[in-house]
Amino acid sequence: MAQASMGLIGVGTMGSALALNIAENGYDITLWNLDVSTVDALVNSAGDLAPKLHKAADIADLVAKMSAPRAIILLVPAGKPVEMTIDTLIPLLEPGDTIIDGGNSDFRETIRRTEKVEAAGLAYLGVGVSGGSEGARHGPSMMAGGTAETYAAFAPVLEAIAAKFEGDPCVAHLGPDGAGHFVKTVHNGIEYADMQMIAEAYGVMRDMQGRAASDIAPVFKRWNDGPLDSYMIGVTAKVLAAKDPKTGADMVDMIVDKAGQKGTGRWTVIEAIRMGQSASIIEAAVGARVLSSEKTTRDVAQPLLSPAGEDPVVQVSESDLEAALVTGRVLAYAQGFRILLAASDEFGWALDYARIAEIWRAGCIIRSSMLDDIASAFRGDLPQGRLILSDHFRAVLMDNVGGLRRVVSAAALAGVPVPALSAALSWFDTIRKARGFTDLTQAQRDYFGAHSFLRTDEDGHHHGPWR
Repeated sequence: MAQASMGLIGVGTMGSALALNIAENGYDITLWNLDVSTVDALVNSAGDLAPKLHKAADIADLVAKMSAPRAIILLVPAGKPVEMTIDTLIPLLEPGDTIIDGGNSDFRETIRRTEKVEAAGLAYLGVGVSGGSEGARHGPSMMAGGTAETYAAFAPVLEAIAAKFEGDPCVAHLGPDGAGHFVKTVHNGIEYADMQMIAEAYGVMRDMQGRAASDIAPVFKRWNDGPLDSYMIGVTAKVLAAKDPKTGADMVDMIVDKAGQKGTGRWTVIEAIRMGQSASIIEAAVGARVLSSEKTTRDVAQPLLSPAGEDPVVQVSESDLEAALVTGRVLAYAQGFRILLAASDEFGWALDYARIAEIWRAGCIIRSSMLDDIASAFRGDLPQGRLILSDHFRAVLMDNVGGLRRVVSAAALAGVPVPALSAALSWFDTIRKARGFTDLTQAQRDYFGAHSFLRTDEDGHHHGPWR
């Protein structure tokens, strides 16, 4: 098809950054935002790129100013705003035009919207965009879902604006309809887990060792030169070193420990449970954010639920903390990719797990040096499709799990919460145990509900003597 003219609806922080990225790569783009003054501000500050940015008065004007075939990117809040924008666009567009949802939409909604848009004779792409505003401006990681033909038509634009890892664009067509948004959802779930485990390591150093944030910052800086090399470890070192310009105190100490969430981590857990998969580390991270919101209750509970004499002196080394984070990160990636495998089977997507790891190597929030090894593992002989059973990651786990075990044990004795690291250790210990404890659960279920069980020595379903 002919090169599409580009449009963008939703010129907020992400939309503005992406528009400049598109313009910088040689493409004109027509822009509309509910508050049109935002578009004016962007054009006025765009410098040499301003001639490539074209303002529309409303959605109809945006469509009218674009030549066919059109490709219109939506960067509006997920949910109803996306639906309303699509409903407005459909009667204005014509066959050959494409709507691209670049927000954090629920993949099930993307599947439904794809059917609706295609029924109107138009094309639809659901593209997960990772990297925040900085990534959008200078190169995000992008995960696309839609038909191969639709993706191919816009691959030159997407590859031009994507982050590059050693020249390789961090964007790929991952499957039909909701595949791209599902992979982005799992990406965000892994992000939740990684951030929570990093926060727990900081909490151990702060609350168990009495160290100031500015004293902890160099630890993370050193770790970023080793196996934990990643965007988030680097960010952590920088924020812990920052000073509050108003008080001169460590900036992090002036921040209320109360976090919000936009839903993608929660979606990851919900979808994992729907597909019968464990996302225990991600679930712990989501739960930690939920509990953080109960700040008033925590303030009241601290003096009431803190026994006198608690807080034993337990030594935790920096090397053990580093090993704990290495182990936790491996296991969080392992859970995430297992969820992707289950979804690929359920929806018939044929996801390329190695390629997913590769497009996460630059531009996205969870980029880390570990992703090259993950891609290699998926391209090799991987028992049961499990990262933890690959030669490389099995060795990493054996070398580092002792540190995780010591950190979790010490934190428990000191009364310092490490929910995600604890979940990681429990998941590891569960999956490596050939015989667990569910034999008793099955006996209980048969006792009160006659659900039956499998025997170790005979085929078929059986009941116990208690009936």
